[in-house]
Amino acid sequence: MLGQDVVNAARYVNHDVHAFTHADLDVTDSRAMRRTIRRLGPDAVVNCAAWTDVDGAEADPEGAAALNAQAAGEVAAAADAAGAAIVQPSTDYVFDGEKRAPYVESDRPNPISVYGATKLAGEHAVAEANARHYVVRTSWLFGQGGANFVKTMLRLGRELGEVVVVRDQVGCPTYTGHLADAFIRLDEDEDFGLHHLAGGGECSWFEFALEIFKQTGVDCHTLSCTTAEFPRPARRPAHSVLGAEREYALYLPDWRVGLRSYLGERAVVR
Repeated sequence: MLGQDVVNAARYVNHDVHAFTHADLDVTDSRAMRRTIRRLGPDAVVNCAAWTDVDGAEADPEGAAALNAQAAGEVAAAADAAGAAIVQPSTDYVFDGEKRAPYVESDRPNPISVYGATKLAGEHAVAEANARHYVVRTSWLFGQGGANFVKTMLRLGRELGEVVVVRDQVGCPTYTGHLADAFIRLDEDEDFGLHHLAGGGECSWFEFALEIFKQTGVDCHTLSCTTAEFPRPARRPAHSVLGAEREYALYLPDWRVGLRSYLGERAVVR
């Protein structure tokens, strides 16, 4: 999902792009990955490969760590050996959600799930392997190229006419089209280090669902529940809103604008 939009954003500003699917290149195959990066000699590598199944990571922590931590560090090292910068997406789930104000880059992470812990380990591995790194924490992604909350709500809303959505988890929905554009701008500015980049504003999953149905005109009875009433294998942070404290921080449009852009693009694609 994110990778496809990064390719589009880079090509839009006339970068030469070499894009690989999992079938083309498995980043956990260190030898093949290093050989490919060395052969291409890129100026920047964007590693959008990740274990994103939050609940599944609880059942397979080794698998999640292999992709989110070890492979991330090895991709960063291979980029460094080729003289390239590395862009590594990360997540708001590196935080425990106890803070009731936006998390900024200097806040201390404290993941409460295997997924969050492996992504944090990946951040450290990337930073250690390549000084020319951009570690970008973001949250609640939705875009054209894969499964996401918006697609799920629209499908359930049309099929069932009623949904129940958690109201006590708050974050920043982020449109991958906006995030991908920011990735390209980051690399052009060479502002290396840790960045927070997420859709502007904040909402709960319940409020997100209400806005989805409002913007699409789908008639769906939308009910809310607490996290305790909807238990999942992995714990989620209750409040993982991301803010930025960097002097020249980039900011993404409000999440409602991102949703409108996504829905407009979705209509064109369909």
